[in-house]
Amino acid sequence: MFQMEHPSGLSPDIFTYYFLHHSKEDLIFMSDNQNNIQLPEHGKLTIPMTNDYLFRALLQQNNKVLTGLIASLLHLSPSEISSVEITNPIILGESINDKTFFLDIRVDLNQNTLINLEMQVINEHNWPERSLSYLCREFDQLSAGQSYESVKPAIQIGLLNFTLFPDHPEFYATYKLLNVKNHTIYSDKLQLSVLDLTQIHLATDEDKACHIDFWASLFKARTWEELHMLSQNNEYLKEASETVYHLTQEEKVRLQCQAREDYYRRMKGIQEKFEQLKQYKAEIKQYEAQKVQYEAQKAQYEAQKVQYEAEKKQFEAQKAQFAAEKIQSDAEIAELKQQIAALKKELDAKSRK
Repeated sequence: MFQMEHPSGLSPDIFTYYFLHHSKEDLIFMSDNQNNIQLPEHGKLTIPMTNDYLFRALLQQNNKVLTGLIASLLHLSPSEISSVEITNPIILGESINDKTFFLDIRVDLNQNTLINLEMQVINEHNWPERSLSYLCREFDQLSAGQSYESVKPAIQIGLLNFTLFPDHPEFYATYKLLNVKNHTIYSDKLQLSVLDLTQIHLATDEDKACHIDFWASLFKARTWEELHMLSQNNEYLKEASETVYHLTQEEKVRLQCQAREDYYRRMKGIQEKFEQLKQYKAEIKQYEAQKVQYEAQKAQYEAQKVQYEAEKKQFEAQKAQFAAEKIQSDAEIAELKQQIAALKKELDAKSRK
């Protein structure tokens, strides 16, 4: 029976996932002397690999890593990729700000397919619209005189550190333009894909066969122990780990990565305040609704009170009228009694004569 010792300090959830879902060959550790570069054996990563600047720097710095990632995401063999080029590179280490820094990475694959990649850490609740904007920009590529048939396929791939549709979680989802009745694809030149880095446990057999779960776990790794394990028998992940180590040793690159981490913290703080404000507004709205309901009930009560007072007055008037009629009736009865008594007296007097 195949057994593996749990490496000291290794994240238990990552270890358990690989032990349960991958083969013995996938889990064999490389010996340290196989590496030309001696990576730290343990400890936390200086910068998490979900950092969008580090992600961009990694893919821009190492074409082999870019090739391996795209091959996995598109279910291709690396041998099917003859060329891959980032068409909007940045100067690594150069100071950035939110207005000039291109978050998305534009890639020309085999000179016949345009790909847009982006690592998105913060859920700004606009990803569907944002990704569609990226996709349309890539697809809108015709120059004057070109035929529509020459338009290259465009693919947008978002690597998200949050779940886009919480009611329908999925590790790796692909969307295309199709007929809603019979599912006939309208065009195979438009495609959107979403890789949810928080749902690795939902990876399908097809995802695992393409090692997409390996890449997701690489980006989610927080320790060097995890990177050592993930790099076993995978030259692309090994290259990625080594490149990340080199990049994080460069002070200028590290400073820009830390600036992005500061940005995430600020955005998270703003989002938390926004959520608090949203909750406060919801509570105010609920209070206003309750107030309207109370005012309606109060108005109804006042109307009922007015109606009651009117009915009470009517009753009192009827009561007074009844009392007056009773007094009059009593007087008439008393008068009749007197008349009867007088007649009786008169009859008695006549009978005695």
